[in-house]
Amino acid sequence: MATKGNSGDNRSRSSMSVFIVAGLCCFFYILGAWQRSGFGKGDSIALEITKQTDCSILSNLNYETHHVGIDDSEGVVNEFKPCSDHYIDYTPCQDQMRAMTFPREDMNYRERHCPPDEEKLHCLIPAPKGYVTPFRWPQSRDYVPYANAPYKSLTVEKAVQNWIQYEGNVFRFPGGGTQFPHGADAYINELAAVIPMDSGMVRTALDTGCGVASWGAYLFKKNVIAMSFAPRDSHEAQVQFALERGVPAVIGVLGTIKLPYPSRAFDMAHCSRCLIPWGANDGMYMMEVDRVLRPGGYWVLSGPPINWRNNYVAWQRPKEELEEEQRKIEEMAKLLNWEKKHEKGEIAIWRKQTSFDYGRDRNPQPTLCESTNVDDVWYKKMELCITPYPETSDPNEDAGGAWKPFPERLNALPFRISSGSIPGVSPETYQEDNRSWKKHVSAYKRTNKLLDTGRYRNIMDMNAGLGSFAAALDSPKLWVMNVMPTIAEKDTLGVIFERGLIGIYHDWCEAFSTYPRTYDLIHANGVFSLYKDKCDAEDILLEMDRILRPEGAVIFRDHMDVLVKVSKIVRGMRWNTKMVDHEDGPLVPEKVLFAVKRYWVAGEDNSTSSE
Repeated sequence: MATKGNSGDNRSRSSMSVFIVAGLCCFFYILGAWQRSGFGKGDSIALEITKQTDCSILSNLNYETHHVGIDDSEGVVNEFKPCSDHYIDYTPCQDQMRAMTFPREDMNYRERHCPPDEEKLHCLIPAPKGYVTPFRWPQSRDYVPYANAPYKSLTVEKAVQNWIQYEGNVFRFPGGGTQFPHGADAYINELAAVIPMDSGMVRTALDTGCGVASWGAYLFKKNVIAMSFAPRDSHEAQVQFALERGVPAVIGVLGTIKLPYPSRAFDMAHCSRCLIPWGANDGMYMMEVDRVLRPGGYWVLSGPPINWRNNYVAWQRPKEELEEEQRKIEEMAKLLNWEKKHEKGEIAIWRKQTSFDYGRDRNPQPTLCESTNVDDVWYKKMELCITPYPETSDPNEDAGGAWKPFPERLNALPFRISSGSIPGVSPETYQEDNRSWKKHVSAYKRTNKLLDTGRYRNIMDMNAGLGSFAAALDSPKLWVMNVMPTIAEKDTLGVIFERGLIGIYHDWCEAFSTYPRTYDLIHANGVFSLYKDKCDAEDILLEMDRILRPEGAVIFRDHMDVLVKVSKIVRGMRWNTKMVDHEDGPLVPEKVLFAVKRYWVAGEDNSTSSE
């Protein structure tokens, strides 16, 4: 009887779970058709890229998993209408009108100021008319379709600095910049003569005030990945251009609150005429860079006030003012225990010491931060104090662990885990997490065979854990923005950076600091279970729709009851969805929901019904 009962139970579970993948081939074929129609509307470069696109994979998808169906008995799908066209580039937490109501002191008005619940939009942000699928990397580094970000102001304002040029239906990015008129390659090679980029020892970088992120774009040649940020200001769409080019970037500013990164995160930080007043506020901004810089990390400052004696006339600034500015920077660097390694022309490079001497004979004595959690930074005010190094047993020992080159560090045991700094995460759980995500990603690739083709360049992991999803995907064709929810049970963002990956803290009850249509693929593992009692799932999904490109894909991983509700909501958002079983079979309660956002632009038919 027991055997018969178990068999019946298994059959009922299996039948409950038997619903999907037959339609997935058509599902991704439609995506392929959109790609073919989306490329280059009249642009010869785009047309050439289109000719190189192999869509044959779309009709040869092989599915070996059970199907999962969806119960529509809970009622009709709520159809979301498009927002007004003037919201095409809406950034909820960096809205220009709202920003102007905040103080300008210390750039407070350029920081995150999110709308209250009653002011949140409950509509779909449209793409601009003529929107096309971006070029694939590395072509995207040099070309952006004009229709995707139709703003010419930088082509005029930065014309002599070789930032960006308008040519026909595209913007071209020659790789120049204010501080590198001979091109980003030459500038980066000059830095690499001092900073060990070519050996893989320097892997992660922070670019403060990035412009259109040409520095970050060309660093990929060195296998260095930069997190670039700039405010949404008079330089319209600079971060949007960066992401259209396939370069990691967020809207951000050094203002009054701490940067949304953990301590000891980056191997290198960079400012090229970033207009940040490093000597102001008693050096608080340099203290914040010091906090996010790894022991042994490098800080690059190029442009004013470096070499002010030879440049004050060209910069049209009083030499006394520039001299005082550099004096303050030098004094603060000394207080932070940074060693100047290089100064030539307008470039200066300091290196943060691998261990810190807090001896009483130091004068002046540094003020150390007293916080018990140095990574508790979300909406926290910057402080006039120096973040302590991790304790070491030997003064010659590298605080925070010895550096490992990339890609070795991608799967090496991170110091934060080996030192027991993260309760509940052991070397064994770390290795098991790596194995699990390799298995999960392998299953994803069997369903969506576009994952390995370069179709998805900008990828986001909304609940990144230890970064093992990104590690399993690692490829020069893509990069992953690893998001650490501020309500996560364990803060492991520091581990992600130690692995040579990049990420950011964020609360998904609020909008992300990016422009619309900036990610090709979004991965949401357990996000809706995590936020179940925190905020409305509809708001999170509308934000995902805002930042996802037309034709972009989403992979949800969660319990079946959660995904059924998610699927019902997104079908009213012009998304196609299909659910599949866990790769270990239909008896596993966790399921996977694949989704694709359909192509539509401003001014088209408002219907959200399936085509």
